[in-house]
Amino acid sequence: MSQQDLPEQSQDAVKDPDDWTTGGEPMTGPQASYLQTLLRQAGKEGEFDPKTTKAEASKLIDQLQEETGRGA
Repeated sequence: MSQQDLPEQSQDAVKDPDDWTTGGEPMTGPQASYLQTLLRQAGKEGEFDPKTTKAEASKLIDQLQEETGRGA
């Protein structure tokens, strides 16, 4: 199936976390785990906030991947 075979709203697989319907929900377990790993690697383990939303976690993960070199 090519990108053109998908409905128009599905063609752009990358969506800004601010536009996620569920972005305000609590982050998922895998997000929390990976976020803790990245924060530890960045020397910021004390900055983990269990109340982080899905969208916030996604943005922070992207930022920390750049900082730690894991997002290559």
